[in-house]
Amino acid sequence: MPLIKSISGFRGTIGGRPDDGLTPIDIVKLTSAFICLIRRGGVKRPRIVVGRDGRLSGTMVNQLVCGNLQAMGADVIDIGLSTTPTTEIAVTELKADGGVILTASHNPKEWNALKLLDNKGEFIDAADGKWLLEKAAKDEYEFSPIDEIGTYTLAEGWIERHADMVCKLPLVKKELIEKANLKVVVDGVNSTGGIAIPMLLKKLGVKNVIELNCEVTGKFAHNPEPLAVNLVDTCAKVKEFGADLGIVVDPDVDRLAFINEKGEMYGEEYTLVTVASYILEHKKGNTVSNLSSTRALRDVTNAAGGKYSAAAVGEVNVVAKMKEVGAVIGGEGNGGVIYPEIHYGRDALVGVGLFLTYLVENHCTVSELKKKFPLYHMSKNKIQLTPQTDVDGILAKLADKFKNEQVTTIDGVKIDFADGWVHLRKSNTEPIIRVYSEGKSEAEADKLAQMMLDEAKKLM
Repeated sequence: MPLIKSISGFRGTIGGRPDDGLTPIDIVKLTSAFICLIRRGGVKRPRIVVGRDGRLSGTMVNQLVCGNLQAMGADVIDIGLSTTPTTEIAVTELKADGGVILTASHNPKEWNALKLLDNKGEFIDAADGKWLLEKAAKDEYEFSPIDEIGTYTLAEGWIERHADMVCKLPLVKKELIEKANLKVVVDGVNSTGGIAIPMLLKKLGVKNVIELNCEVTGKFAHNPEPLAVNLVDTCAKVKEFGADLGIVVDPDVDRLAFINEKGEMYGEEYTLVTVASYILEHKKGNTVSNLSSTRALRDVTNAAGGKYSAAAVGEVNVVAKMKEVGAVIGGEGNGGVIYPEIHYGRDALVGVGLFLTYLVENHCTVSELKKKFPLYHMSKNKIQLTPQTDVDGILAKLADKFKNEQVTTIDGVKIDFADGWVHLRKSNTEPIIRVYSEGKSEAEADKLAQMMLDEAKKLM
């Protein structure tokens, strides 16, 4: 599988030839160019935080990255097994010059990736990413002589510090959560969520935590993307144990999905909607999500007197729009919650703390809580690409064909109809076109999706 280079990081399958997977050669090139990027800002001896998820290749990739950063004259702070949001927080708390997260997010076990952070603990933007890639391609970097190599420090314990920070947020009400005496099933998909989420729940006073796939082995018990099709067994366990809810995360713990007390998916689209509704009840303001997210966030925001804005897909784009409009909450419909009060990054730990507080404040079940929000249904499909596929040409023709509707082209093509929408865009992480659609019923969403799939396939 070719190495995929995007604003979401540099990811590929382990093994193979350079630039045709994520090999040691690629890792050296990319981390070397990253230090050049940091130094471009005037930093002479960078301090870099490195964290990793629980993948099988994690130790190997971590050793390569840390060693090469030292060879480039950077001082490395290795926080070990971590989560993406934890690493982002560590960068700012340690006043580091940047960070590297070793995770391929929701991709299967054969994948790994480098996600690069600036000194604000936020993903580098597209312009910096382009500069870095050009530097790496030309091998325009120089390793340090012996007296100038960097240092290495192991600094574990950051997941617990992260959990403590969530517990101290004013809108996370530990006392109420503890009184509710919740029974919670956690699926940690054999990565660091198996450490982080049970730890957080226990700090919040949840005494009855049932752990599934929480051993950090990197041998994912199921497809690690937290979608209903991958969580049939987990849903069944929630019902079997008579739990109040289930909590599921992806391997790097920046996506969050819930299962209700009936063993049914709450809907990852409604993770952000629910948390945003809670925040907006306490603080009037604006919200942001990406173009592929549910209209329900717009409806909830309007009802609370705020203004909703849409951003291109990708955390860096959502964060930029949130800062632009001064959003009090934002994120992505894939279960990503961004709460600026703690940091600008998708954070499942923050999402859990805020969601549970809202749930117990309402004195209701998870299924009853969802009834508070406008009901939409989404259909998520994909079109597999070949090297010959002219993606831009296909999207341009579709935009023209539906030009009499509301068409947005800041990220692929989104076509808004009166009662639904369809969004087609090339994935940042896989060789596919993602086709997301939404309607007021499953049938309407599927109908919109099928219409657009048929049109795209004709053009292919």
